[in-house]
Amino acid sequence: MSVKVAFIGLGVMGYPMAGHLQQAGHQVTVYNRTTTKAERWAQQYQGTFAATPKAAVTDAELVFMCVGNDDDLRSVVYGDNGVLAGMKPDTVLIDHTTTSAKVAREVAQRAAEQNVAFLDAPVSGGQAGAENGVLTVMVGGDPEVFARVQPVMAAFSRFSQLLGEVGSGQLCKMVNQICIAGVVQGLAEGLHFAKQAGLDGEKVVETIAKGAAGSWQMENRYKTMLAGEYDFGFAVDWMRKDLGIALDEARSNGSSLSLTAMVDQYYADVQALGGGRFDTSSLLARLDAIHDKK
Repeated sequence: MSVKVAFIGLGVMGYPMAGHLQQAGHQVTVYNRTTTKAERWAQQYQGTFAATPKAAVTDAELVFMCVGNDDDLRSVVYGDNGVLAGMKPDTVLIDHTTTSAKVAREVAQRAAEQNVAFLDAPVSGGQAGAENGVLTVMVGGDPEVFARVQPVMAAFSRFSQLLGEVGSGQLCKMVNQICIAGVVQGLAEGLHFAKQAGLDGEKVVETIAKGAAGSWQMENRYKTMLAGEYDFGFAVDWMRKDLGIALDEARSNGSSLSLTAMVDQYYADVQALGGGRFDTSSLLARLDAIHDKK
């Protein structure tokens, strides 16, 4: 069934996600802060674009968003030209941005004041997952609203799960990033150790990848890590933003995230090396830099 939707934010994730919605037969209108990108998307996918968030959502039944952070979210949701200024009652606002749980609850409350439902729905799978339409979506909100939106989200996802009330999706995404941080650091240290021990890194990974040490990070990143190639993927700057959100939440709920805090500081070291836009696997570059100084 074709649905009128709007998509706000055409970054490396939002651009292909909106494209999958259009290709699935939905009627998509997009908005992006840089209008030239919205024009390019409309030409590529035979969709339409609007000059403001409000204009993009005027006739939409579902409004999807994927922007940068809490402040970016507020900038497109609120104000005379924000999405809430243009959305009709009984529509749904779905946010795929990775944000704090606090801002998710805040936006949900503001949306409810005008009878607009809200789902926080951060995603995992990276740029490749978005381009291939196989993202994992972690959702917080009302079960009936989720059931209404899930078939449409299937255009760009292979799995979506309702975790609980609004904010639960963001909390689950924090768990996701916490787990990734530890895995990447362990992989970086393992490959660094293999180098220092004089082992063939390729053969080492071929040997251990099918056992208990195997991971998505190992399978998809070991070759580029061994080659010292990091100019792609999920940026360190964004990972530090996400880990900062998780560490803030941990201070509120009493969690102990000593490993996460340590890896966050290691990513700060990568930023200091000029690697803010490097892929998160660049933790190995930090270890290589430390060794080179010895």
